[in-house]
Amino acid sequence: MMKVALGVTGCIGAYKSAEIVRGLQREGVEVWVIMTRHAQEFIAPLTFEALSGHKVITDMFAPTKAETPLQAHLEIEHIALAQAIDLLIVAPATANVLGKFHHGIADDFLTTLYLATPAPCLLAPAMNVEMWNHPAVQANVQALKDRGVHFVEPGAGYLACGMEGQGRLADVETVVAAARRILGRRRALAGERVLITAGPTCEDIDPTRFISNRSSGKMGYTLAEEAVARGAQVTLISGPTSLAPPPLAQRIAVRSAEQMLRAVLDQLPENSILIKAAAVADFRPAQTRPQKIKKDLPFTEIRLEPTLDILREVMRVKRDQLVVGFAAETEAVMENARKKLLEKDLDLIVANDVSGTQSGFDSDNNAVILIDRAGEVDQVSRRSKREVAVCILDRIERLLQRRRSSAPQTV
Repeated sequence: MMKVALGVTGCIGAYKSAEIVRGLQREGVEVWVIMTRHAQEFIAPLTFEALSGHKVITDMFAPTKAETPLQAHLEIEHIALAQAIDLLIVAPATANVLGKFHHGIADDFLTTLYLATPAPCLLAPAMNVEMWNHPAVQANVQALKDRGVHFVEPGAGYLACGMEGQGRLADVETVVAAARRILGRRRALAGERVLITAGPTCEDIDPTRFISNRSSGKMGYTLAEEAVARGAQVTLISGPTSLAPPPLAQRIAVRSAEQMLRAVLDQLPENSILIKAAAVADFRPAQTRPQKIKKDLPFTEIRLEPTLDILREVMRVKRDQLVVGFAAETEAVMENARKKLLEKDLDLIVANDVSGTQSGFDSDNNAVILIDRAGEVDQVSRRSKREVAVCILDRIERLLQRRRSSAPQTV
């Protein structure tokens, strides 16, 4: 059974949280409720205890009588619940908790749970319309969205404060439906092993200089995080980046195109899906100098030679893996992407225009075109790389379902 932690914060909309508990239970979900101190001014913990069948968590260190082994662990630390849940929902989410989540403030059980859990998070804000529209609140919302937090936008209408506008807690059915989608996505890749490449490669000229490109690795790392969130076992082969390793993914660090090729071929047999998001150098110096080249020495040119094509080598030895390639283009994006898809016999290609500055390399945003071998095209407009990763993984899931439905049935 799926487990959800429902955070309730201090807002008049807290009365709807009781209905959200019931809605989640109708979906077959087990619900644990965490209430902030101010939430208890609006609705009593006893209400949620009666509905959920579990002791409501109201304090970080309050002694409680353990009803289950999980609660016995909760008396000591919050980590047990953080690891047990499949989704954290906060409804209503006040401006205060949005700011705390954004800035990593952990001063009660709910904010500490948010930092400790690897589960996805769904926030349903509720507040005065002027508070909702305030630039500080909107900046917190956008930062959390960029981090991968899901939102149910507040509804518009008459507010408890007497004003009208956007700010009231979304309808219960809307919150429950959003939770259902996230929980369904949570296990969509369970049992799959996903191999992802990310970042640039560096081709050394001498011990201090190298040829590389502008790739930050953000797209590949975000894909790894999203695949983990969907239940996949993920191996990330990464060129040099400044990014922190995605939680729960195995990272293999490489430097050159040759090292990345060897790592991919070594890991490929163990994986069912390969996503080649790395920006691999097409050329390398024909000779790497063993010592730093001095400025006063005659040196007028660097002879280059092509690196081995990783995708071509993969397609030569692969069995039945689903293979996704990337095409970073500066012109004729669709035409060049289709050509690469056909030449390398890929299942899906993700193409993007990297000639601008608003998306692609070095940016937190991206705009891509998804083309599969059947000719189906999806154009994903400019949005955060987190949202683009969701679109790419959604498309991969559809391809997997298509494969399974067309596979011969055995008796």
